[in-house]
Amino acid sequence: MHDIKYIRENPEAFDAAMKRRGKQPQSSSLLQMDAERREVQTELQTLQAERNEASKKIGEIKKAGGDAQEAMDAVAVLKEKMGELEERERTIANSLNQHLAGLPNIMADDVPDGADEDENVEVHSWGEPKGDKTPEHYEIGEALGMMDAETAAKMSGSRFTLLSGGLARLERALGMFFLDVHTQEHGYTEVSPPLMIKDDAMFGTGQLPKFAEDQFRTTRDDWLLPTSEVPLTNIVSGEIVDEEYLPRRYTAFTPCFRQEAGAAGKDTRGMIRQHQFYKVELVSVTAPEESEAEHERMLGCAETVLKKLELPFRTVVLCSGDTGFGARKTYDIEVWLPGQERYREISSCSNCWDFQARRMNARTRPKGEKQTRFVHTLNGSGVAVGRALIAVMENYYDPADGGIFIPEVLKPYMGGIEKITKEEAASKAA
Repeated sequence: MHDIKYIRENPEAFDAAMKRRGKQPQSSSLLQMDAERREVQTELQTLQAERNEASKKIGEIKKAGGDAQEAMDAVAVLKEKMGELEERERTIANSLNQHLAGLPNIMADDVPDGADEDENVEVHSWGEPKGDKTPEHYEIGEALGMMDAETAAKMSGSRFTLLSGGLARLERALGMFFLDVHTQEHGYTEVSPPLMIKDDAMFGTGQLPKFAEDQFRTTRDDWLLPTSEVPLTNIVSGEIVDEEYLPRRYTAFTPCFRQEAGAAGKDTRGMIRQHQFYKVELVSVTAPEESEAEHERMLGCAETVLKKLELPFRTVVLCSGDTGFGARKTYDIEVWLPGQERYREISSCSNCWDFQARRMNARTRPKGEKQTRFVHTLNGSGVAVGRALIAVMENYYDPADGGIFIPEVLKPYMGGIEKITKEEAASKAA
């Protein structure tokens, strides 16, 4: 959500910011609605003053024992006019707010210009990509007998996967490992949030109205959780948080549900794009001056878990054409997948500045001051569990027997198992 006062004072800068997003100039139409609304508000204030004066006159006439009917009729006329103006003001305000809500965030000056993901800029990389191509994760999983898309489709349709045995346990282990690192080493507070979300919360973080088609809606008109960014960020919705208690850092390990409406024909096999997937999310709520430093910190937290897993990755800053609707600046972490012989996104870490806070009316107050201001919000995957599973399967694949070695840091979560093998699946089936 944008500040109309900022647009009023900086129309050219706002239009330039929207141009970077591929938008036509917006300030003229927005300011026209704003001017009309303020004219109506001024007229309302004038009528309110007249009404107050007329009401006072009625009291004086009655006190003097006179007939106040004419004055009362005048007040009734004023009241009717005010009602009409109030309705007009609401209509204009709703239209203005809808227009503002549909516009993307203003990007940071250091976001590189570019049309799409091909023009994202690498910031740094870590680890050496595995030289030899491996089978893709679904080929590995199917050969092990622990990944079954056919049975999942029988129950639920396409873009679902049934995991079993060692792979199901490995997925769970990754989620627990990520949570433990972020809570015990990085200072995030673990949260177990609701999985059904109301319209206001989805609007607050920018999923609505723009991305409604990407979401699943329930029969009671809630939304299935698309990402735990939504409930974690909305913890401060409508709140005034004392600045001394910032930053607030939250994490959650949840299933997420998405239609993947814009991904038709992409990654149709395996677990890259699923309607249901698990993710460990990171959310920070900060004072405005702290959000840029917090962004770098959050990125480091997400990178740390990949380093501990010894998975090669690279970090890119998204260009203007690839930066998400609500983000001011975004880093993507891309993990190396030797089955595809390419890097694939496993985490996005975004600084939203006050864009979400305005939609949620989430504010902070410096200690000892009366004035409030909007907080800054940040979110990032810490990281996507399904994609981490894919990365472990392909990077730790043993071509000798088709098994998967267990990364050292995951062994305590796997009961000391050193390797997932086909023999394990066969013995359990027997």
